[in-house]
Amino acid sequence: MQGKKITVYGDGKNVHDWLYVEDHAKAIDMVQEQGRLFKTYDIDGHKEKRNIEIINIIIETLQEMLPESDPRKELVSTDLITYVEDRKGHDRRYAIAPDKIKAEIGWEPETMFKEGIKLTIKWFFENEDGMKNVTSGDYQKYYEDMYNTK
Repeated sequence: MQGKKITVYGDGKNVHDWLYVEDHAKAIDMVQEQGRLFKTYDIDGHKEKRNIEIINIIIETLQEMLPESDPRKELVSTDLITYVEDRKGHDRRYAIAPDKIKAEIGWEPETMFKEGIKLTIKWFFENEDGMKNVTSGDYQKYYEDMYNTK
């Protein structure tokens, strides 16, 4: 929404699984309460998508959610996408098997992907003032001041 370039590694076809944050938090709570000690539970959203798909979905959703009167609406477009050389050794697909968490604990994601994107964007709209400290670089400066001097 600031008109900054969106960098995409390689051709943007790397695949990741996506999970809404509240579903993730609920899974962690359920593992803590119901999981077996010293066991590992993979948490997966069952929503594998290519990186470029995610970017396009976010752009489309922002276009839907921003009011016509908001000047940032015209900044949000696929023209911002810039492809850069992929990282060396970058995996084409990240995947895990979440079968155990469903079988043993009964957890599975509740939030549909598109709804999770809308809720996430809504959260950012509601917290824009706080996010300015992160996007302006103030957070990075704070972090460096706090931890590089100790």
